[in-house]
Amino acid sequence: MTVDDSGSGTEAQGRAEPPPPSASRERGRGDDSRPADNGEDPLALRLEQLILGAERRYTPFQAARSASVTVETATRFWRAMGFADVGQAKALTEADVLALRRLSGLVEAGLLSEAMAVQVARSTGQTTARLAEWQIDSFLEGLTEPPELGMTRTEVTYPIIELLLPELEEFLVYVWRRQLAASAGRVLQAADDEEMVDRRLAVAFADLVGFTRLTRRMEEEELGELVEAFETTAADLVAARGGRLIKTLGDEVLYAADDAGTAAEIALRLIETMANDETMPELRVGMAFGTVTTRMGDVFGTTVNLASRLTSIAPRDAVLVDPAFAEELIRTGDAPASEAAAAEAAAAAEKEGEEPPTYRFGLQPMWQRPVRGLGVVEPWLLTRRDTP
Repeated sequence: MTVDDSGSGTEAQGRAEPPPPSASRERGRGDDSRPADNGEDPLALRLEQLILGAERRYTPFQAARSASVTVETATRFWRAMGFADVGQAKALTEADVLALRRLSGLVEAGLLSEAMAVQVARSTGQTTARLAEWQIDSFLEGLTEPPELGMTRTEVTYPIIELLLPELEEFLVYVWRRQLAASAGRVLQAADDEEMVDRRLAVAFADLVGFTRLTRRMEEEELGELVEAFETTAADLVAARGGRLIKTLGDEVLYAADDAGTAAEIALRLIETMANDETMPELRVGMAFGTVTTRMGDVFGTTVNLASRLTSIAPRDAVLVDPAFAEELIRTGDAPASEAAAAEAAAAAEKEGEEPPTYRFGLQPMWQRPVRGLGVVEPWLLTRRDTP
C-alpha cells in the first residue's frame, strides 16, 4: 500500500449489476471474457464490486488523505489486516476510507493506542481471512456448479453471492456479538486486572496418533474428510462442555477451560467419542494448569508448552496431566488424592452415617521423566471414576 501518488479520484460509486444470464449465454465468452486494460478479469471486478458494495475509487495515498491519516499509518493498518501493497493503483473504495477513519478515530479519542489498533486490525484480518477462505473453498464451490449446460460458473456465482451476502453478514455479526458477550463475561469474573491478561487456565492439546503415517496411505480427499470430522467433533465437545477452542492444527486441537474439571471432562469425552468411531485414529491428550498469557485469541506460556510436551508422551487413548492440574482436581473435590484416601473418606462417611464423597476422576502418578526445555516432570494419568 506504500505509494507517492497525489492524484484524486473523481469516479462515481456504483453497484455493478450482473448481465442477464440469457444475454451472457448468447454472447458465450464474448466481451465479458476479455481482460480489462489493467490485466484483471472484468467479471472478477464485478464480483468484487458486488461484495464490497462500491467500485474502486482511491489510490492508497488518496484514501489516506481522505481519512486524514498519514500514508505510513494507513499502510500499517492495511498490512495488519492482511492485504498486500497495491502500489499506485486505484484499488480502494469508500469503505476502506471509512475503516481508516474509524481506527484512527479510536486512537485520537484515546480509546486505543496505535499499537492496540494495529492488533485489532491484525486479529480481525487473520480471523476473517480464514473464514472467507473456508466459505469460498467449501461452501460456494458446491453451490456454484452450473445448473444448466452452457452456463458459466460466474453466471451462477454472482446471483448466489448477491442472495447470500446480506444473510451471511447478519449471521457473522450475530455470532461475533455472542462471542464478545461471552468473552466480556469471563473477563469481568477475573479477580484483578493482572488476571485479565495473565490468567490461570486449564490448557489441553488433543492429538491424533499416527497422523503422519495416515498422510502417506490415504487419498487427499479422504484425509481432508478425516481431519474435518476430527475438528468438528472436537469443536462441538469443547463448546458443549463450556471450554474454548483456541485453534486447530489439522491433526491437533488446542483448547482451554477456566477450571480443571471442565478441561478433564472434555478430554475424556474426546477419548471416548473417538474410540467409538472405527474410522478415526487413536487420540492422546496432554493437559496443564497454571498461568497463561492470552494474546489475540491465542494462549502462550510455560503452561501451554508443558501441555504440548505431555501430549507427545501420552499413551494412546489416554490423558496425561501435570502435577498442578492434579492438585487442582484434588482441591476442588473432583478427584481423590489417592485411592487409599478415597477409601478412608468413604469409611469415615459410613461411620458417621453420611453419604460417601463422590469423585468424577481418578489420578494415577506416573514415572518422573525429563521434559525437553521444562526439566523433570511427574505426569499423572487421568481416568474416569463414574460412568459417562
